[in-house]
Amino acid sequence: MKFKKVLSLAACGVIASSLLAGCGSKSGSDSSSSNGKQVEVDIFQFKVEFKDQFTKLADEYMKEHPDVKINITTVGGGGDYGAALKSKFSSGKEPTIFNIGGPQDVKDWQKKLEDLSSVPLVKEALPTTLDGVTVDKKVYGLPFNQEGYGFIYNKAVFEKAGIKPEEITTYAKLMEAVKTLDSKKSDLGLDAVFALPAKEDWVTGLHLSNIFISPEFDGNILKTFEAKNVEFKYAKQFKDVLDMQNKYSVQPTVSLDYSQQVEKLFSTGKVALIQQGNWAFNSIEQVDPELAKNIGLLPIPVEGVAEGKLAVGVPMYWAVNNSKDDATKKAAKDFLNWMYTSEKGKEYVIKEFKFIPAYNGYDVSKISDPLSKDVYSYANDGKTINWVFMGYPSSWGQKTLGTDIQKYVTGESSFEDIIKHSKDVWAQERK
Repeated sequence: MKFKKVLSLAACGVIASSLLAGCGSKSGSDSSSSNGKQVEVDIFQFKVEFKDQFTKLADEYMKEHPDVKINITTVGGGGDYGAALKSKFSSGKEPTIFNIGGPQDVKDWQKKLEDLSSVPLVKEALPTTLDGVTVDKKVYGLPFNQEGYGFIYNKAVFEKAGIKPEEITTYAKLMEAVKTLDSKKSDLGLDAVFALPAKEDWVTGLHLSNIFISPEFDGNILKTFEAKNVEFKYAKQFKDVLDMQNKYSVQPTVSLDYSQQVEKLFSTGKVALIQQGNWAFNSIEQVDPELAKNIGLLPIPVEGVAEGKLAVGVPMYWAVNNSKDDATKKAAKDFLNWMYTSEKGKEYVIKEFKFIPAYNGYDVSKISDPLSKDVYSYANDGKTINWVFMGYPSSWGQKTLGTDIQKYVTGESSFEDIIKHSKDVWAQERK
């Protein structure tokens, strides 16, 4: 997920708590059945990275099912998908299929969520992937995919600098590598070591914070969701990594957005490291296909607690609007099931969407891009930090912590002050 993903949560992306919104695009093509009757399925989704490929797959489905018309609206670009979704529902033009991020969204949207337990795809979901969207044994969301994030690095730059990425297994070794890169910036053609997009509150308030909050709740999203307080047990480690990125980044970080970070700086070789995930591969490849073949993912370390582990989880879920008529709800469920279980759908999921499947029945050897391969490798080896940010109080990750971090990197607030404020807001939200 360009983790511009976030709904009421809190990730046009990652959304995951919650991310996105800005530019919008809409697609759909007319197709009539022999009797002239047609069911319309309106999809309102956040993942801008695969909107073109998703539209093509929908067109394929409509060719096979002429009695169904699929309209896709994509909201992305780094804003707030949750706000856009609420606005969509308030307008009276409720979508048939939309995205939710986890326990908080299930709670917030409960009255609009169709029980998807009977969809065959549910039985194929990988272990734990449905935990955050299951209530009283009813499943309210179908996983998009699995994603992972950390520090994407330029292998050619590392090699030229004499740095061996496989040896970067601790915070100390990471800092040593960063200092080496910084000392050789001119020779390496770098503007800076990092590009920290502090403008994107989901990058810092959701993804980065998750690395240091997940261990506090044993990586359990439901435990996070039920917590009355957050202690920030690993605040020092959090501060160290944030300071490292900010100090060695292109400035001013508070003005950097996702596009500048990924496309204008990393993809052009002007920085060596960026905090992002495998969802960024397509954007990098579009700018420089050769560079995209020579990149990898490094874990973000929690010094002395969780080092050498990559953050892996489900970025978002597909939900179906229970207020639609039965024919429309059936068409929506059938499409989602087909997308992940048919041979055509599976081909798109792996080759076109470049997803890491969250379901059984896939040939994982067909995963092609280097970032997804790294994510799958870490997950397969059990070297992961679970995503719990979807269990944060609504909007807390972005609108409280993410916004406070912007004040910190600009010197308006101390780190101690933003941690205290974030603790207070969490407690207030959970009363």
